Amino acid sequence: MANSEVNQKPHAIFIPYPLQGHVIPSVHLAIKLASRGFTITFINTHSIHHQTSKAQTNNTGDDIFSGVHESGLDIRYTTVSDGLPVEFDRSLNHDQFMAALLHVFSAHVDEMVGKIVRSAQPRVCCLIADTFFVWPSIIAKKFGLSYISFWTEPALVFTLYYHLDLLQENGHFGSHDIRTDAIDYIPGVQSIEPKDMMSYLQETDTSSVCHQIVFKAFQDARGADFVLCNTVEELEFETISALQAQMPFYAIGPIFPSGFQKSIVSTSLWSESDCTQWLNNRPKGSVLYVSFGSYAHVTHRDLVEIANGLSLSKVYFVWILRADIVSSDCVNPLPVGYDEEVGNRAMIIPWCSQHAVLTNPAIGGFLTHCGWNSILESIWCKTPLLCFPLLTDQFTNRKLVVDDWKIGSNLSNRMPITKEEVSENINRLMSGKARDEYMKAIGQVREKLENATTANGSSEQNMDSFIKDLKARTQPCELTKNLQSACAFNSNPRTQTHL
Repeated sequence: MANSEVNQKPHAIFIPYPLQGHVIPSVHLAIKLASRGFTITFINTHSIHHQTSKAQTNNTGDDIFSGVHESGLDIRYTTVSDGLPVEFDRSLNHDQFMAALLHVFSAHVDEMVGKIVRSAQPRVCCLIADTFFVWPSIIAKKFGLSYISFWTEPALVFTLYYHLDLLQENGHFGSHDIRTDAIDYIPGVQSIEPKDMMSYLQETDTSSVCHQIVFKAFQDARGADFVLCNTVEELEFETISALQAQMPFYAIGPIFPSGFQKSIVSTSLWSESDCTQWLNNRPKGSVLYVSFGSYAHVTHRDLVEIANGLSLSKVYFVWILRADIVSSDCVNPLPVGYDEEVGNRAMIIPWCSQHAVLTNPAIGGFLTHCGWNSILESIWCKTPLLCFPLLTDQFTNRKLVVDDWKIGSNLSNRMPITKEEVSENINRLMSGKARDEYMKAIGQVREKLENATTANGSSEQNMDSFIKDLKARTQPCELTKNLQSACAFNSNPRTQTHL
């Protein structure tokens, strides 16, 4: 075999889950791998690309990675349909969106992967896809590719989903008479309360399309050859060690742009307002940043209590209030006269660059839905958190923040929330003895994140190990009878690890 084939760059097809919280770390991981010598073909959905392009003032055209090509990185870009019209409101019609991803999207992916495998140079040898997809191992096997499952959430969340069978056997999930005592039998998890599991695992009706996706996705994940996780080994050591005893699991987070700089790839789905000047005129650490992410919804009652609690607290705040935060039909969910009531203490905008806000010295706290990206970014910026989880992994992430790492507190300790409790907990986060404790704890956690990303840090070493193991597993691409350019699997039994 020619040396040029043996030494050719690994070529990966990368398919992120079409939600902003998944696309962002996927874009950064694609860049990171390209900087390590990979060729990447990145496949977005038409809808995500359309929203991203529409949100930018300097339109990037057909390629969101156009800005990275000047660095010599080989990242190619294309889009496919998720099975729904581009303008369809996926957030408002969540179940229809999930059903399309479950039943339709794979056909478009299958066709696109086949085209790329047959024609691309260097030839493709692996598929990187979000763990929540239900088809990656099947498509990878069809085209003779190694499958790399990319998990964008904490290892704790992964292992709870992965051990659904244990939760069912012990009556903590999937039965009418669900146990409410602590769960202490998941490998690598000392103990967790049922209320701290992901929202889908707290529900009694397990027939929804989201449950179907979870079940099928984690069945499919058992066919992955490698799992990459956006977490840090030192933060979830016991959980990760237990997972590594069962599969090739690599903690490679936090997946940020190099040096936590602003990304040169546009990933925002909405036009960003610039609040830098307003923040620059506020005292250091005096402003609370409020954002509930790019997808989750808040009930109108809760939003009104939060709004009134913010007003009562008398703190400065920047509030990211998406137009569809309550629903796409609720145009203005704030109380009448609210803007006049809070005056210049507040900047309320539809969307912003979270990076630009969190890195501003005026920011002293973050009222968050507990999305994993937001938590990692807050830790890096040493910004303590006020937690108000809304769905899915956010309840489990809250446990890590409040109970395990003690880098923040709950917005409310009882339901329904009240404006008085909201105000009290905001002030507790932003000033006084409690704040000093949060700042000390978050400084220690931040140090672990920073150490992991150094040249000899755990995440960098894990990335090196993954690349080495991937290259050992995959043969250089060869011609096959039915596909002109599919990669052959390495037949070495040591590398034939299946989940």
